Amino acid sequence: MDRIARGTAGRGRRGSDAVASAPGVGTGWRRLRRWAGYGAALSMSCYVVVKLVWVIVALFRPAPEGFGTTGWLLLNGVTLVMAGTGIALGLALAQPWGRRLPAVPVVLFSWVGAGFLVPMLPYLALQTALAALGVGTGGGDDGADAAPGWESALISIGFAGMALGLAVGLPVYFRERWPGAFLGRLAEAPAAASPLVTSPLVTAVAVVAVVGAVGLGALWCYWGLGGTLGLDPARRAAWDLNGRLLNTSAGLWALLGAVSVAALIRGRPARIRRWVPLVLAFGASGALFAWSGWKLPMVILGPGGFVTAEYPMLAVAEHSLAIGVGLALLAAVVRGVRPAEAEGYRLRESD
Repeated sequence: MDRIARGTAGRGRRGSDAVASAPGVGTGWRRLRRWAGYGAALSMSCYVVVKLVWVIVALFRPAPEGFGTTGWLLLNGVTLVMAGTGIALGLALAQPWGRRLPAVPVVLFSWVGAGFLVPMLPYLALQTALAALGVGTGGGDDGADAAPGWESALISIGFAGMALGLAVGLPVYFRERWPGAFLGRLAEAPAAASPLVTSPLVTAVAVVAVVGAVGLGALWCYWGLGGTLGLDPARRAAWDLNGRLLNTSAGLWALLGAVSVAALIRGRPARIRRWVPLVLAFGASGALFAWSGWKLPMVILGPGGFVTAEYPMLAVAEHSLAIGVGLALLAAVVRGVRPAEAEGYRLRESD
């Protein structure tokens, strides 16, 4: 994929905006991608400011209840590294050099970053609407519920701005860099683009992943809507309205990922633009991997008195499965993109 992108870029003016000449990507879309990237980087810088303040304060004052100083510094150090990576990703979306970066780290970092943040946009909008109606959800983030107003505001700007920037900028970036994989409708995609054709093993893994995503999505929606099967009676209070909203959001995204990958495998609905299920499957698979990859060590280690409402062994199994399903869905997407991009490139070369 990266060789194709370099070959396409090489035909343009040296030092130009990499693959700015990609078919169907106009100046307006490229400008939108740049502003989205800069906006994401600037927004996440607000979050970095708060984290730096917390780290500095922790050097002179006791850590929040439930944390030792070392544990608190370690947690904030990890989130600072993640935030710094997010800023770099935003700049890569905005700058010409971003299209010249190696494909694998760009895809992986954007996959995890988008998986963490983009699926939270509907949840944040709903939480804001409920707050405007005077309905409290009981939610908080990283101690933000006890933080001063300016800290809470900067954290919210950081998350929401980064999520919106990735949601807008990443699809345009991918469309510019690998145009052949995004052209046309599902029914018009080259036959080689289907994982069903490339390998029976890939097909089997993709189908199993789709089934797993449906199962996880149904389970999380069941819990989000008030179901109690599989929950420890002594810990059910750990999920207030905020917890149920998060479970419902995670469940809906898992189901959306399953539907999107199934559409890519089957090539149906025929009239749907190919980029739609590609982008949705990419984001949903990243959400499965990123959030369960974060929650699994939290369940096992229980830092800061962290508790989950599920029975511990069920929580471990659930998040381990979600990590595997997320990886398998991504593999199906990438396996479907590669031959489609190659075919699209050959078609453009023959024009």
